[in-house]
Amino acid sequence: MDVTHQIAAVERRVGSRVLPAGEARVLTISQAYDAPVEDVWDACTDPDRIRRWFLPVSGELRLHGRYQLEGQAGGVVQRCDPPESFAATWEYGGEVSWIEVRLTAEPNGRTRFTLEHVAHIDDETWARFGPGAMGIGWDLALVGLSTYVGGGTGGVTPEQANAWLASDEGREFIVESGRRWDEASVAAGTDPAEATAATERVVAAYTGAPPA
Repeated sequence: MDVTHQIAAVERRVGSRVLPAGEARVLTISQAYDAPVEDVWDACTDPDRIRRWFLPVSGELRLHGRYQLEGQAGGVVQRCDPPESFAATWEYGGEVSWIEVRLTAEPNGRTRFTLEHVAHIDDETWARFGPGAMGIGWDLALVGLSTYVGGGTGGVTPEQANAWLASDEGREFIVESGRRWDEASVAAGTDPAEATAATERVVAAYTGAPPA
């Protein structure tokens, strides 16, 4: 994979939103693919296709249905507007956050995939790890989708994904993803030194290497 190309192809934003339970952090990640909306929608909602680029999923992928990603989050589908968008809870480690996926047609038969993740994250955790704690994981998910739609390789197995993550190329990707989330955090108003320190800690957590 061309790490530089994939990193540059993704747009990342950090923001906030006031919910009934208080202020929440909002991470937005987006990439355009050389595939029609209907195909990208199917890749994101068909259990057999989801496992080819993300993770095996069980449950009922329908409105109000409960889903479970293998070894990861589960939740409930709260809204479904095919083939344009869906929203669901993201329940993991005793915490509940929310995701929304939007698909938008672009010129020349391309589709823009946009994912928004809204989460209540306390100030201490945010200062320690910043947006990269969630953002790097979503960057990796978009790598999987890139391999699967728009003339990709047909997807990856979990074993292939783990082997790639342990490779020099995988580590390079994590470092570059962390750096881009660092930039998005600074653009949202975070002190640059604090953002960089948080990025170093979260990259170390992903790679197993001590922070610089």
